[in-house]
Amino acid sequence: MNPIAKLLIVSGLVLVGAGLLFLLADKVPWLGKMPGDITVKRDTFTFYFPLGTCILVSVILSLIFWLFRK
Repeated sequence: MNPIAKLLIVSGLVLVGAGLLFLLADKVPWLGKMPGDITVKRDTFTFYFPLGTCILVSVILSLIFWLFRK
């Protein structure tokens, strides 16, 4: 199979997975409200950086990729 075709297929699957994650994110109550998530609220400005959530997702994805590699 052509390498560009493989890249397009994998990119499409990643986009579908990201779309499903966005659809299901509201159903997970702790997602985005973990310790370590930074929220700064001002009068007309809100800054949100989900540091704790990013670390958790990174650890979970690392474990999944490690399991597939074995």
